[in-house]
Amino acid sequence: MRSAIRITALAAAACLPAACGTSTGPAALSAAAGPAGAAGFTLPEPTGRQPIGTTELHLVDHGRTDPWVEGRTRELMVSVWYPARRTAAARTAPYLRPGVAGLLDRSGALGIFKPGEVDWAGARTHAAESAPAAGGGARPVVLYSPGFGVPRALGTTLAEELVSRGYVVVTMDHTYESGPVEFPGGRVEGQRLPEGGPERLRTALDARVRDTGLVLDRLAALRAGRNPDAEGRRLPAGLGRMLDLSRVGMFGHSAGGIQAAEAMRTDRRVDAGINMDGAMQYADDDLVPVAEEGLSRPFMLMGAATGGRPQTHRTSPSWKAFWSSSTGWKRDLYVPAGSHYTFTDLQTVLPQLDERLDIPAQARRDFIGTVHPDRVTASQRAYVTAFFDRHLRHRPAPLLNRPSPRHPDFRFVY
Repeated sequence: MRSAIRITALAAAACLPAACGTSTGPAALSAAAGPAGAAGFTLPEPTGRQPIGTTELHLVDHGRTDPWVEGRTRELMVSVWYPARRTAAARTAPYLRPGVAGLLDRSGALGIFKPGEVDWAGARTHAAESAPAAGGGARPVVLYSPGFGVPRALGTTLAEELVSRGYVVVTMDHTYESGPVEFPGGRVEGQRLPEGGPERLRTALDARVRDTGLVLDRLAALRAGRNPDAEGRRLPAGLGRMLDLSRVGMFGHSAGGIQAAEAMRTDRRVDAGINMDGAMQYADDDLVPVAEEGLSRPFMLMGAATGGRPQTHRTSPSWKAFWSSSTGWKRDLYVPAGSHYTFTDLQTVLPQLDERLDIPAQARRDFIGTVHPDRVTASQRAYVTAFFDRHLRHRPAPLLNRPSPRHPDFRFVY
């Protein structure tokens, strides 16, 4: 079975097992300094012209009980990435918050690294923390959700690319289910999951779809001039005015891609979406509702050959059902030399770390395949930007009409 929310040995390794079932306080901040001699990495520079700012929001869904921890109110952490004014002295934001970086390091991240080998805490983004928002009017908003068991940070490369080209991007974690989440004050919450099975996957997807609605509600409050942060922390000047919530897209990896589709099915506020390698099923012969009903709004599938098994609408039963049922604009793009985490930052991070740490060849193939890292990352940026340009900005996007020799790793599946 190729599980919808990817509870495979590969995905389980990415779940940071040492962090599961944990809750830590501000002591986690002691991990902020990277280990001496640890291997570092950098993210690829965004190609657009717009400077990038970022800020975090702590969102609390009052009246909603958390589905994973009895007696807890549902709360999320999200990052808002936005076009910013140029500020020479602004410090770039860390790739991971210190508590998350510390747990990632101590857990032997991804099942292939030893504690102290990787400087997770030292990696930086290209975004200035809390920089004032740029002028120039409201921008389309794109939501991002990560795969099951991994933090929202793994979508940073694509988020920054979209912002550099004029979008606002909101990346979200899903507390107790995705990777460890750090809250204000240094509290870190790890996974609190029951045993696996279809019901756990149903709970996860239902929670994620409701989380999407919460994020959209709070963005509407921000647009209206209110501060949705639970602590009422000061927000970047001009941020709310920048949000054009009449033009909303969503994309996600694995479970996040399924979430994007299912959120579109249940919430008309999402206008266009992308599913990156997420099979739309809870189990064999048990499809997610959107796979059976399809969508009437634009949607793009992006798959790879994880474990040698192609993920396209020609080969995946759930994608085939979705494709047949959907009446809106649609595309299916396939990376035969890629793998499941090709559609995350690991596609560029692992090759850099491999130069220093000699990652086992099979582990590298399992995560990111054999595709050329820089080339496929550039292609992903191009296709994702073209998709949202076409459907949120109504700009011509000829790249989406036919295969391009500039992007040889991607095949169009008809």
